[in-house]
Amino acid sequence: MRVAPTIVLTAEQEKELTKLSRSNTTSVRLARRAKIVLLASSGYDNTQIAEELDVGRVQVGRWRERYARDGLAGIGQDLPRGGRKPAVDAQELVRLTTQTLPGHATHWSTRTMAKTAGVGATTVRRIWQAHGLKPHLIETFKVSRDPKFVEKLEDVVGLYLSPPEHALVLCCDEKSQVQALDRTQPGLPLKKGRAATMTHDYKRNGTTTLFAALNVLDGTVIARCQQRHRHDEWLRFLKKVDRETPKDKTLHLIADNYATHKHPNVQEWLEKHPRFNMHFTPTSASWLNMVEGFFRDISENRLRRRVFRCVPELVAAIDEYVAHHNSKPKPFIWTASARDILQKVIRANSRLSSKQNGALH
Repeated sequence: MRVAPTIVLTAEQEKELTKLSRSNTTSVRLARRAKIVLLASSGYDNTQIAEELDVGRVQVGRWRERYARDGLAGIGQDLPRGGRKPAVDAQELVRLTTQTLPGHATHWSTRTMAKTAGVGATTVRRIWQAHGLKPHLIETFKVSRDPKFVEKLEDVVGLYLSPPEHALVLCCDEKSQVQALDRTQPGLPLKKGRAATMTHDYKRNGTTTLFAALNVLDGTVIARCQQRHRHDEWLRFLKKVDRETPKDKTLHLIADNYATHKHPNVQEWLEKHPRFNMHFTPTSASWLNMVEGFFRDISENRLRRRVFRCVPELVAAIDEYVAHHNSKPKPFIWTASARDILQKVIRANSRLSSKQNGALH
């Protein structure tokens, strides 16, 4: 005949179990188990404890024995249950997702993968979420192949991190082919329970090119809209920059490798204006030119959802946005060092090389 183990508690153990049994934050199960142990230590047998707490006698015996063997850890959690083995091999499903493609599409969907793996779409979705897989999304990239990438990178980042004294650093570029778009039908305004509407088709009413120079020091922008973006227009913009910046400041202009920026006429003008110093970003590295962020903001906040019936309306809206931006500019703060950026580029190149070599084999 089995005899229930005797429970002898120290003052500290009794205090801890009493606290658990009366706690409002601990689980109901743990509080009940603590009461079982306390009653057992007071001399109650399993039948009496079961009647007192309105639980099964077998349950009382189980937790009494576990506490006698393992202490508080014995009643802290349930033993792991065997249960049914999962019918889905998650690792195999991840392998199929990342290393194979469906025969009729460019990427897997939950339904196509569920049909291939013989499981439910909910199961596929749960495994993808657990492993951070999103086959329906794709990110674009472009790694620069400029042979002078490191030299240009260090030059531009050096201007951001340590700008020269008595000088201004200006990030310059042009946003070409900005379209004055009018919608074919009037849209409906935003209202409760309904988003604003806009027709998917449009009328083209001409284009303009926005030339801009972002002052890294204080975030102000010098801008000018022109009909075209040849070297003539670039020269006119440089002259505007010359007029609107202090004459006693040296100017360091960061620009991309667009041919108009290096036209012979431009070079001749720059030689006559020695305070202008040109710095060119590496090819396919427009992300190094911070004026691109300003172009993104003006597109999202002012142009994309606006209706323009003519180019003058478009130019007026751009000028208004630039004036608003310059009324409360924010200085640009660059934090990434050239070394950190270079390490990321090296890792990207190594991954691309391994992929290409794998494809060749």
